[in-house]
Amino acid sequence: MKLALTLVRFFVGGLFIFSGLIKVNDPVGTAIKMSEYFEIFSLEIANFFHYFVPLALPISIFMVVLEVVLGIALILNYKQNWTLKALLAIIVFFTFLTGWSAITNSVTDCGCFGDAIKLTPWESFIKDLVLVVMILFLYLSQHDPQSEAAEKRGHFLVGGSLVLSLGLAIYAVAHLPFVDFRAYKVGNNIPTEMQPSAEYIYEYVMEKEGEEFKFEAYPTDPSFTFVAMNHLNPEAAPKITDFGVWNDDGDFTSEVFVGNKLFVILYDVSKSDKSSIVEINNLIKALGDHIEVYALTASDGSTFETFQKEVGLDIPYYYTDATVLKTITRSNPGLWLLSNGTVKGKWHYNDVPNYSKVLDLVE
Repeated sequence: MKLALTLVRFFVGGLFIFSGLIKVNDPVGTAIKMSEYFEIFSLEIANFFHYFVPLALPISIFMVVLEVVLGIALILNYKQNWTLKALLAIIVFFTFLTGWSAITNSVTDCGCFGDAIKLTPWESFIKDLVLVVMILFLYLSQHDPQSEAAEKRGHFLVGGSLVLSLGLAIYAVAHLPFVDFRAYKVGNNIPTEMQPSAEYIYEYVMEKEGEEFKFEAYPTDPSFTFVAMNHLNPEAAPKITDFGVWNDDGDFTSEVFVGNKLFVILYDVSKSDKSSIVEINNLIKALGDHIEVYALTASDGSTFETFQKEVGLDIPYYYTDATVLKTITRSNPGLWLLSNGTVKGKWHYNDVPNYSKVLDLVE
């Protein structure tokens, strides 16, 4: 029994630490996912969830830091009763979110492990149900409290993990994620990411006389009735399926992948940091004719042009889906440098590079 408790405690604690650290790496991404949940809940459950949308980022930082801290506390067996109660409350909350997503299919990715590991809604829900059972098992099987010396060590380690994870989360918000798990990361070629990585393999499900048959190639026998076509290697699907750039004159996606281009990403100008445009404008002027500079936005044309006049951002602009722009960068505004479709650089508005660094990256 003691061995089982120890194994479960380390498994649950390790999983919470892993999940929390991945999201500490990208609290803005977690906030985007939380906002999605709040907006859906405000429409489908109760209107008051709408008031949580502006608080998504601080709530997300609190939640991801808490995951790390509680995971470490559980492994250390620190404040066992309070730790298990807090873990149980969190996992019940997560189970509600993932269960709702699975049943309604309203959110197709729970964001449980950020962009590092994608789970379907049902996979996420089953994972959370298993964790509920494990944490209940630990809670109902609590044993002797820690010694005084062990508790003092726990104070230091748990307190240190709180300070460190909170600092990392705040740093990631003020800059960019330490590790970029998205398809738009530095080094990736966007046109390549928009293509299948291998030839699709299909399986044809056919019916004949009430019996189902499966074929690698579509049968020529007309006595078979088509039932379904299964995709056997979904991992070969393109990593990017929704990237597009356009304006009122048409689609310009293919032009994005030609030559050296720096994009100023402003997915919502009403929420952008206007003061940072001064430094971005200085960079644009310093680059001169060496690199083409464009803006990508999801704001409407009249709103964006008013914003341009306010901040003096005199560059051509194109439209791109807001979700895509938030996936490309967690910064608003942000900078995204491409050379023949390959991502050479990404910068937060707090880290605007000098022109020589930009030029060096595309030479």
